[in-house]
Amino acid sequence: MKKFMLLLLFCHVASPVLHSLKYFYTGSSQVPNFPEFVSVGLVDDVEFDHYDSNTQRNEPKQDWMEKVTADEAGYWDRQTQILQGSQQVFKGNIETVKKRFNQTGGVHTYQVMYGCEWDDETGATNGFNQYGYDGEDFIVFDLETKTWIAPTPQAVITKHKWNGLPGETEGRKHYLTQICVDWLKKYVDYGRSTLLRKELPSVSLLQKTPSSPVTCHASGFYPNKIMLFWRRDGEELLEDVDHGEILHNHDGTFQKSVDLDVSSVKPGDWGRYSCVFQLAGDEKDIVTKLDPKVIKTNWGKTEIKRDGDSPSGFPTGGVVGAVVGLLVLVAICIAGVIFWKKRNNGFEKANTSDGSASSDAGSAS
Repeated sequence: MKKFMLLLLFCHVASPVLHSLKYFYTGSSQVPNFPEFVSVGLVDDVEFDHYDSNTQRNEPKQDWMEKVTADEAGYWDRQTQILQGSQQVFKGNIETVKKRFNQTGGVHTYQVMYGCEWDDETGATNGFNQYGYDGEDFIVFDLETKTWIAPTPQAVITKHKWNGLPGETEGRKHYLTQICVDWLKKYVDYGRSTLLRKELPSVSLLQKTPSSPVTCHASGFYPNKIMLFWRRDGEELLEDVDHGEILHNHDGTFQKSVDLDVSSVKPGDWGRYSCVFQLAGDEKDIVTKLDPKVIKTNWGKTEIKRDGDSPSGFPTGGVVGAVVGLLVLVAICIAGVIFWKKRNNGFEKANTSDGSASSDAGSAS
């Protein structure tokens, strides 16, 4: 199974003005204690609305989304109706795709990710729409050619059907290049005080055992357009490092870690290494030198403990934040926010004139 991983390979140039609107639909079969259909909407990777087959209602997840109610009469009712229709389509599509793969029972998921991006400085836009089944790419929309691409033989029937629908691909392109971008701009404006804020993290060096890698852990930053890396003698290290994914904290901020293998580093050379945190749009870096005196460990003696530190020397808040972040990540993964390894161009159904979310995903049969 392909594993989605957002590895942001920065060239030390991160755009602070690239905004995104993404929707994730997940239909599931025989997943215990989980709704058979879930929809999650995100602006700049912040969840702003949610629907599932248990509640049968699309609801805001951010206070600033209440502004939509005032500006757009009937907004939540319309979105609820759209998602109720998508729920039924996804239920049928899972059964259809299961037959394509000669499957009967078992746990299965059918997902779609669609959305758009907008650079408010250059005006550049982009759109994407792709479907997956059991974590694998199933069918992807190519924005440039306005055609569906089937990376797996089981999706060829669907590709031919969708490419043959009159006006379908044109409408899809119109949605992601115009309607989606218009709504993205509205949402960014609604949530300006939240989405455009900047928060710097606390940065800690952690090490489990004397032979373990040293982890540079940054937590509490916002937005998630950041760089976190190790450098030696002022130059970024590309070897002997392991980058973790950006995770959500319970308070809406983010955390990330990067490990440095110090097994071959001589004690006298530790001072040549440092961990660097860079937040997009902030000129001041947070630099933490590789110093044994500041490394928090769960072995031997540690530096003088601060309020909130655990007896082992690890910051309780940081550990709890990491656990909470991981749990949030797992929940979001299930809901379809963490998707497939590749993110190709494409988008979602385009026959809505008013909505932020588009209508149903289309039948795969």
